[in-house]
Order: sequence, then structure tokens, then C-alpha cells
Amino acid sequence: MGITIVTGVIGIAMLFAFVGFMVTWVKALPLIIIVTIVGLMVLYDFVQTVRAGETGV
Repeated sequence: MGITIVTGVIGIAMLFAFVGFMVTWVKALPLIIIVTIVGLMVLYDFVQTVRAGETGV
């Protein structure tokens, strides 16, 4: 379970760094809205995955 948290946090940080750079470069409102919604979905999925643990239930 510890490896799931570590790799998840690293992956999410890398995703937010890449997408954050893209949003600051483009600065379009629809892109900002989409990135925000997708970011929240990623965080929600990560929390659900960590809560499920190794069993996946």
C-alpha cells in the first residue's frame, strides 16, 4: 500500500506540473475549467484507490 501512495503522489505532482505549466502558458478559460475538473477527478480517484487498499473492493 505504501508504494501505491508514493507512486500516486509522484504521478499526480508530475501531471499537475505539466498541466499547470500549459495552463499558465495558454491562459484560456475553457482550458482552465477543464484542467480544474480533471484535476479534481484525479484526486478523487486517487483517494478512492488508496481507501480500497490492496483488495480493490
